Amino acid sequence: MRNKLVIALAVVGIVAALLAAYFYAAPHKPLPPTFTPASNPYARGIYANGIIESYQGSGANINIYPEVSGTVTDVLVAEGQLVRKGAPLLAIEDSVQRALVAQQKSQAGAALALLNELKAQPRKETLEVSAAQVGLARANLKQLQDQRDKVVRSYQINPQSVSKGALDNAENALRVAKANLDVALRQYDLTDAGAWIYDIVNQQRQHRALVNAYLSSSALLEKYVIRAPADGTVIAVNAARGDYISPLGTYNTYTQGQNPVLVMAHSEASYGVRCFVDEVLLPRLPPASRLTAQMFVRGTNLRFPLEFVRMQPYLTPKIELSDQRTERVDVRVLPLIFRLQRPTNIAVYPGQLVDVYIGAR
Repeated sequence: MRNKLVIALAVVGIVAALLAAYFYAAPHKPLPPTFTPASNPYARGIYANGIIESYQGSGANINIYPEVSGTVTDVLVAEGQLVRKGAPLLAIEDSVQRALVAQQKSQAGAALALLNELKAQPRKETLEVSAAQVGLARANLKQLQDQRDKVVRSYQINPQSVSKGALDNAENALRVAKANLDVALRQYDLTDAGAWIYDIVNQQRQHRALVNAYLSSSALLEKYVIRAPADGTVIAVNAARGDYISPLGTYNTYTQGQNPVLVMAHSEASYGVRCFVDEVLLPRLPPASRLTAQMFVRGTNLRFPLEFVRMQPYLTPKIELSDQRTERVDVRVLPLIFRLQRPTNIAVYPGQLVDVYIGAR
C-alpha cells in the first residue's frame, strides 16, 4: 500500500512538472509600450541628446553667485516667482560691513571739518590776540626807548652820572624790544595770511581719499543683498536661511560640489534647447543654413519643431555625471542651440532631457 502511494505522488509530480514546463515555455503576447519610442523623421537624420533651458541670445540659464561671503539672513523669493530687474532676491549678514561704512563716513566727516577749519583761517579771535601782542611789543619798545633816551641824555649832561654798563644795558634792551616787535608783526602777518595752501591741498586729498573709501565700502555693502540682474523667473533657490555662501556658490550636500546660489530664466514665450552631437556624427551634420530639427518629449508621443539659432564651434567633453571635477570621459560633443516655442499641450521645464533628431531641409 505504501509503495502504491509513493508511485502515485511521483506520477502527480511528473505531470505537474510537465504542465509547468509547457506553461512557462509557451510564448506570451508582449505588453504594448506605454509610449511609442522616438523614431527618426529624416532620411539621414542624426540623433542628439538635448536639454531644455531658458532662451537667451548667449549662454544658458542665469546662474547667480554672490560677490561677498557670509551667512544668509533671508531668502526674499520663491522658486517659480516672476521678478523684475533689480528686485532683491537674497540677503546676507552685513553687520561688520555696515559698521565699517559708518566708521569711514565719520572719518570723512572729520576730515571735511578740518578742511573747513583750514579754509576759514584766520580766526577772528586768533587775529585779535596777534594784534594785541603787536600792541604790547610796541608799548614795551616805547617804554624802553624812553628809558634809553633818559640814560643817554643824562650821560650827555654828566658822563659821571651814568655808568657805561647802564648805558649798554639800555641800548641792548632797546634792541631786544625792537626784535620782539618785529617778531610780533611777522606773527600777525602769518596769522592774517590764514592756512598754508599746501596744508589745504593735503587736507583736501585726505578728505577725498576717505570719501572714496566710504563710497567703496557703501558699494560693497550693497552687494550683501543679491538682486535680479534681469527680468525673469526664479527657477532654483539653492540656499536657505543660515547657509554660508561665497563667490564660489553654495555647497550641495548630495553631489558634494558647488552650485549657484540662485538660477533664473528669462520669462519669454520660447525655450532654448541645447543639443550635444557626438564627434563621430559631425561629418553627417548638415550645413548651418540647412539645419532643421525636431524634439521628442520622453515618455510621450509628442514632437515639436525646433528653430536653429547657433552653434558653439568648440567641442567639449561629454558630461554624464553630477560631479564634473572627478569625471573622466573621452567622447567630445558639439553643442547646438535651438529655439522652441513654449508648448501649449504639455508642460516642459528648464533642465528637462529630451530627444532630438537633426536633419537637413
